Formats: sequence, structure tokens, C-alpha cells
Amino acid sequence: MEQRLRLHHNLVREIMVCTLCRLHEARKNPVPGEGPIPSRVMIVGEAPGRKEDEAGRPFVGQAGRLLDKLLALANLSRSEVYITNVVKCRPPGNRDPRHDEIAACMSYLSRQIQLVEPEIIMAVGRIAGATLYRMAGLRWRGIRADRGKLVYGTIAGRKVGIYATFHPAAALYNREILPLLEDDFRRLGDILRGNKGRSLLDFL
Repeated sequence: MEQRLRLHHNLVREIMVCTLCRLHEARKNPVPGEGPIPSRVMIVGEAPGRKEDEAGRPFVGQAGRLLDKLLALANLSRSEVYITNVVKCRPPGNRDPRHDEIAACMSYLSRQIQLVEPEIIMAVGRIAGATLYRMAGLRWRGIRADRGKLVYGTIAGRKVGIYATFHPAAALYNREILPLLEDDFRRLGDILRGNKGRSLLDFL
């Protein structure tokens, strides 16, 4: 455990001084991610927003407050899950991260998955979903087609369950998405409770 925490600390230090893509030019703070190591559940979004860029922490704005409420539906708290993003620096104007920016951060996400050893990675948003499916060698059909489905793949040599849903920020602008998000988080809780004491990997 000590070695794993030391490796995570070193990874965070790398991210804090990273200049691999253009996003470092305008950032205030990189947002490496946070949470317990190991953790059964890992939440992966697409990129930090303005509040996250200011604080250096993931999901601290309105979307973060909604995420906390959604996690409660799964009988989880923020302190029980590891939270990060595909890219670790805010894209200007909150635009979508570009392919080369995602590629520059890919090794960081892979190493986080190795260290956190999640049973389920919950991908919130289409970019996170598409990225994690691609990393696992799975075919991504789109957020509306693949949300709410638990699929399995191998990322960084580790078998994981991948569970995609909408990004909480989407529900702030489209209230029709909120009930779908709530259903997906309740199902996540059902999955975790159903496998309490057993790893999901026992079923692979």
C-alpha cells in the first residue's frame, strides 16, 4: 500500500508540471484527481471546468454538487470513490478536449486505473465514455445507446467494468436527463450491493 501511495504521489507531481499539450498554457491549476486508493468505483469525467481549474480539484462546481447527490442514490459518498477526468487541464472556454490533448493525458489515466484498481469505472459524459471504451478495445455507439450498460474490458492490463452515463453538467441544462442519471446511479448502487464481499471480476 505504501508503495502504491508513493507512486500515486509521484504521478500527481508529474501532472502538476505537465506541458505535454497546449492546455497547460492557459490553466490556473492542473486537476489530477482525488480519492481513496484502492477504490471499488472510479468516476471519470471529460475535463475540468472553470471552478475546478481555480480549485485544482475535480467536480467542485454545480455539477460537483449534483454528483454528490447522485452518489448518495448509489449509497456512496465522495470519500468512497476516486474522481478524475480524461484530461487534467481545463480546455479554454470549456470546449471539448481535442484528440491530441486526450492522447497526451492517456498515460496518466492508465496509470491511475492501475493504482486505484477499480471494479467499476463510471464514465460520465460522451467523451469519457468514448475514451474508456477505446482504451478497452470496445465499440462505442454513443452516450444514448451505451449509457446504463455495464460492460467489461481490459485497460492497462486490468479487467474492469465500464459503466457510462451522462455528465451531471448535462442535467443542469437539460432537465430531461436528470431522471436518467438518477436511474443509472441507483443501478450502480444495486450492482455494488449485489456483489458486496465479492469482486465483480469474479463474474468475468
